[in-house]
Amino acid sequence: MPMISFSNPLVLLIATLLFVLVLILAKETKKSAITAVMLFVFVGLLVFHTIYFITVPNRSEDVTSGLIFTIVFDLIFVFISFIAYLWVDDIEAKEKKKKSIDNSLDWFWNKIG
Repeated sequence: MPMISFSNPLVLLIATLLFVLVLILAKETKKSAITAVMLFVFVGLLVFHTIYFITVPNRSEDVTSGLIFTIVFDLIFVFISFIAYLWVDDIEAKEKKKKSIDNSLDWFWNKIG
């Protein structure tokens, strides 16, 4: 079983708390690079867990279900990290008065509101 397994509730709680703390840090410093690193970490975890799922034969049913659960949460964290990156990038662009090619989150907020 991989070392970082989101099938363990304690690990999932710690990962969520770290995610929120890193997001707060990125928002306060107005640096989208921080959320970009977080996004790449979750993408790396997703790739690692997927390769582990594909290459390791003779897994027990518990290990297989744990890996699938972990991969699903990897995907969720990648999606949320991407949205967080767009949000902090928009904040950084407004702070530095940079011209943005597009307003990346308008499509998201228009669908919700």
